[in-house]
Amino acid sequence: MTADANGAAGFLFEMGVLKRARRTGWWVAGIRDPESIGEHSFRAAIVGTVIAAMEGADAARVSLLCTLHDSQETRVGDIPHIGRSYVTAVENLDVTVDQVAACPPAVSDVITAAVAEYEARATPEAICARDADKLECLIQAVEYRTQGVVTVQPWIDSSYDALVTDSARALADAVLDGDPLAWQNVRARRVDESSDS
Repeated sequence: MTADANGAAGFLFEMGVLKRARRTGWWVAGIRDPESIGEHSFRAAIVGTVIAAMEGADAARVSLLCTLHDSQETRVGDIPHIGRSYVTAVENLDVTVDQVAACPPAVSDVITAAVAEYEARATPEAICARDADKLECLIQAVEYRTQGVVTVQPWIDSSYDALVTDSARALADAVLDGDPLAWQNVRARRVDESSDS
């Protein structure tokens, strides 16, 4: 069991790299300190939970798929779309198999099955997870735009165009029409309304 635990611990340390590794596509847009891959994956998991709930899919499964969808980038990096035409990368599932090779079989099986499902994009959960990845990118671009970055429109457009589910498109429309800081006012409105009663 010690060897299995050591292998799993190594995988956990490797996943910590995602907290530090930056999403490189945002550098192309002029973002000096872009979000990390881990930050993106965290919010994608939340976005996926919301989309899954709206679509009637398994929210826990979607969240897992979102959490793992970029885990391979510890080894291959975050190749921006413009760079993908210049390199030939190994399939994500092949990277995952190497990443979890020293893990206990139960751990390896769970992680490789989730990555295989995400990559195949055949289940409702994988479709929701893919939409969550794209919608999270759109949300981040809108937040950067609100901060004065004017070069993010291509990311907004391409992310929106990639959305498949009705729920993700409805959420994207709400994000595009919304204010990233409007959520702060909900509590203030509720307090004001209760004091008027």
